[in-house]
Amino acid sequence: MRVFVTGATGFVGSAVVRELLDAGHQVVGLARSDRSAAALKDAGAEAHRGDLDDLDALRAGAAAADGVIHLAFVHDFDRYDEAALIDRRAIEALGEELAGSDRPFVVTSGTALVAPGRVATEEDPAHAPQAASRASEQAALAFAERGVRVSAVRLSPTVHGEGDHGFVPRLIETAREKGVSGYPGDGANRWPAVHRTDAARLFRLALESAPTGARFHGVAEEGVPVREIAEAIGRGLGLPVTSVAPEDVPGHFGWISAFWSLDIPASGRLTRERLGWEPTGEKLIADLDAGHYFR
Repeated sequence: MRVFVTGATGFVGSAVVRELLDAGHQVVGLARSDRSAAALKDAGAEAHRGDLDDLDALRAGAAAADGVIHLAFVHDFDRYDEAALIDRRAIEALGEELAGSDRPFVVTSGTALVAPGRVATEEDPAHAPQAASRASEQAALAFAERGVRVSAVRLSPTVHGEGDHGFVPRLIETAREKGVSGYPGDGANRWPAVHRTDAARLFRLALESAPTGARFHGVAEEGVPVREIAEAIGRGLGLPVTSVAPEDVPGHFGWISAFWSLDIPASGRLTRERLGWEPTGEKLIADLDAGHYFR
């Protein structure tokens, strides 16, 4: 299968490209720079120049592909609503190009806000977006009735592994700045986790065999208490570990406090059953204890 991948040189995207190539697929990755294009070619993939704002480039990439995986997102929390609109327009452009073809279209979503306070499952609908908030899943699944074999992969809030630049590195940076590794309140709230190689395999399986309209959870660990994450960060940095009072959490952690305080466990049971996906990568705490996060 010839697969067009956006976000192909990112932390998760580069693992998806490797997974697809190793499975015998051809990969064409969206590249917004010479550096990204070179990285794709070095990996054995083709480069298709453009970015998420270039809707013509997105349409052309989808038109020449047997399937599309959309991973790219502008991760700028200072202009999040703008990034969400860019994402929606990109999904709509890709979906319109695929309409009526029955080709697979896999988009990226998240488990974090699906059902805070209880274990979220694949049967739960996506949270209702507010204003211009990110709505990848809703935008994509609208094409299920338009002849697109569309599915959504909801990733855990921490997709971990060497090269991670997401939430956990930000927590490590905060611990270095503050001189302590903190957790909110009693630290009993839980975060799901998945290793990037397991996430990559899930995207491939969804591309190859997901029925239209399906939702999958990239969840290897249902809920790791955030206190255990903070303790692993403390070990890695040689810093004390401490509770941060709820009223002090926003000031201590900054923008990530809105996520770090949530209890957001999620199940991947139905994903395992429906796709035969079985996570084999290292667990989050073991990955932190391996040391590469602190180099």
